[in-house]
Amino acid sequence: MFTSVNTRAASAYRRVAVESNVQASDSHHLIALLFDGLLQALSKAQAAMARGDVAVKGEQIGKALRILDEGLLSGLDEARGGELAVNLRLLYTYSANRLSLANLHNDVKPLNEVVALIEPIAQSWQQIREQAIAGA
Repeated sequence: MFTSVNTRAASAYRRVAVESNVQASDSHHLIALLFDGLLQALSKAQAAMARGDVAVKGEQIGKALRILDEGLLSGLDEARGGELAVNLRLLYTYSANRLSLANLHNDVKPLNEVVALIEPIAQSWQQIREQAIAGA
């Protein structure tokens, strides 16, 4: 299962060109890169909203939407991932809808909601990545 996930994650990572603090050479856990980039984009969108910079807010929400759609959603394998993959698809779709509303209405509440939903998953992937590094 991980080979397929890694291949999909690598492809998704190349498509969205995520800026990340995670080392790009860690090819076994590129999903962590996607989550890192997603949280960075959401953080930049929050900061842009706080200072009233609509252009940067829109750019960063657009980046977050690309990561969700072209990265995380396209990387799901529901046939192999079962109920977890289905639930993640629903979460990512819901998050994309909330981000679209945040962008449309210049409303920080849906943006903050998405951050709260995504952070625990991102932290889990970071732990997986760290365990893999420690085990290597």
